Amino acid sequence: MANKTTKNSTSKNASLTKAGVSSYNNPKRTPSHPTKSHVVVAKSGDKIKLIRFGQQGVSGSPKKEGESDADKARRKSFMARHRANIEKGKMSAAYWSAKEKW
Repeated sequence: MANKTTKNSTSKNASLTKAGVSSYNNPKRTPSHPTKSHVVVAKSGDKIKLIRFGQQGVSGSPKKEGESDADKARRKSFMARHRANIEKGKMSAAYWSAKEKW
């Protein structure tokens, strides 16, 4: 039984190492990736999934003081457009994009 646990934890650590992140559900920027701006190894229960999200070179529109009406409208449109996928939770790219970039 102990060998099984060790094997699973080794493979889980390998997925973290391969993605270059330090822990589960901890997003990291990937400036050298050709298309995606962030990566996260998402874990929900026993499921583990590598998720790349965000378009490289495009900024989101996080809340900030003194932002323009256009920025507010842009964020509102993104949230409305991706609402169903965001609600799927940690195992979806839309969830992480909304959390990190918007």
